[in-house]
Amino acid sequence: MLKRLSPLVPIALTVLLAACASQAPQQPPMTEAVKAPTVAIDLDSLPEPENVPSFSDETAYKLPELADSILSHGRSLLGTRYRWGGSSVQTGFDCSGFIGYLFEEEAGLQLPRSTREMIQVDAPVVKRSELEPGDVVFFSTNGRGRVSHAGIYLGDDQFIHSASRRNGVRIDSLKDSYWKRNYLEAKRVLAMASTEQSSVR
Repeated sequence: MLKRLSPLVPIALTVLLAACASQAPQQPPMTEAVKAPTVAIDLDSLPEPENVPSFSDETAYKLPELADSILSHGRSLLGTRYRWGGSSVQTGFDCSGFIGYLFEEEAGLQLPRSTREMIQVDAPVVKRSELEPGDVVFFSTNGRGRVSHAGIYLGDDQFIHSASRRNGVRIDSLKDSYWKRNYLEAKRVLAMASTEQSSVR
């Protein structure tokens, strides 16, 4: 019996080995299995919460840094002369030119040239009691209830602005009766910079 089966043993082994060989390539090596996902991941296709910080998270670390830069630069320009239509250190500034200059230099934001257009920008309106450094404050100084002046809030009820031909760039208090009486509203314009930076990522 064994003598009759012995010629079949090499044939059986050959068939078995051939079957294993045909199965082996279907199982990728461990190194390939590990590497494949890193190549296949498309970061742009990840769900928004995992790929982009929420608006509140973004503003939490972007706004203070930008506000500090803007206000520090603004303070360095105290005493710069007032000039109607001016928007540079060389020519002098009017109120909107001063704000536009700082926001473009420090935050990369190009704001409308006039206060009338600036108050229209798509930025959150901020309550007087919730002002933060860097917010743009608007005033109606002509007695008509329409915006005619603007500055940048510093904190502690103070704001910096290009005031007049006599004073140029200076700091004033929102508690002063004149500014308190003519205060109109405020906008968190820096939120626009935060949104634009998120969308670029």
